[in-house]
Amino acid sequence: MRQEKAGKLLDLARRLAASAEGLTLDEMAAATGAGRRTAERLRDALAMLFPQMEELTEGLVKRYRIPGGLDGVFQTPTAEELLELNKAAASLRAGGAERRAQTLERLEHKVRSAMRSQALRRMVPDLEALVRAETIAVQAGPRPFEDEAVIAAIRMALMAMKAIRFRYLGGSRPGALRTVTPYGLMFGRANYLVAAEQGSPDSNEPRNWRLDRIKELVVVDQASAAPEAFSLNDYASRSFGIYQDEARDVVLLVTPAGAEDALGWRFHPTQTVEAQPDGSVRVQFRASGMLELTWHLFTWGDKIEVLEPAELRETLLEQLRQASRWHERGGRVSAG
Repeated sequence: MRQEKAGKLLDLARRLAASAEGLTLDEMAAATGAGRRTAERLRDALAMLFPQMEELTEGLVKRYRIPGGLDGVFQTPTAEELLELNKAAASLRAGGAERRAQTLERLEHKVRSAMRSQALRRMVPDLEALVRAETIAVQAGPRPFEDEAVIAAIRMALMAMKAIRFRYLGGSRPGALRTVTPYGLMFGRANYLVAAEQGSPDSNEPRNWRLDRIKELVVVDQASAAPEAFSLNDYASRSFGIYQDEARDVVLLVTPAGAEDALGWRFHPTQTVEAQPDGSVRVQFRASGMLELTWHLFTWGDKIEVLEPAELRETLLEQLRQASRWHERGGRVSAG
């Protein structure tokens, strides 16, 4: 129990040192999973350990922070933490995201170089053993577009709240110049710019622009930013995958043979999962992107049934019919 309390104290100290605006008592309680009284005791203990801790007043609210960071002895990473950083870089590289993998590797090198030599020597054997014992399973899929100059320019526009202009090789007007308000970047099986096109009928509605189809990108000296209420996470959660269209209520029934997998599977961030008396599992969520969902459902074989919507069931059947017709006639070889 004492060790658990010490862990909470150290974790809270790190949070207070990492926050520029500080944390309220309620935020400290939420961060530690404790009640307000416990948060008050932790705050008082930290004030004794770190006399530089500041109390900031905003109206009736008080916030606390530890300026100047923590002493290195409190900040030494564990072998498991460095392992996860190493694995994250390896995962990005395995998925084709070479530039972002290199960025994480540079961070790992900086963390190691900041460690005390004695602590690093003591940790290296454990870290090397863990690295050898764990690997990343490579998944089939497209290699994401990783043009460092394009991504850097978009990030600069986002930070400066400026518009960007580029020639887009996709869409209804391939090769046309587009001026857009950037909302953010989405990384996945393919990488996308989320932005609203200026001058279009739906100029306030963001769209996905594939980075590999963006050419001649420049940052425009024009103030332009996403609406205050826009949330990139909420936007991404509207779709099963990347494609955005009308959201639909999806209901799936997983047979008892696939129930164990379904109970531990995340189909969508908004899902609800209910075990049924017959051993099957009912999954419900609201999302767009029915074609992408169809592609995923194929991986479940005969272990899943589409209950709603009818459009999803018909899309799945049509995809099966297309594949069947193509392969029954021998594909391209005998098509002529």
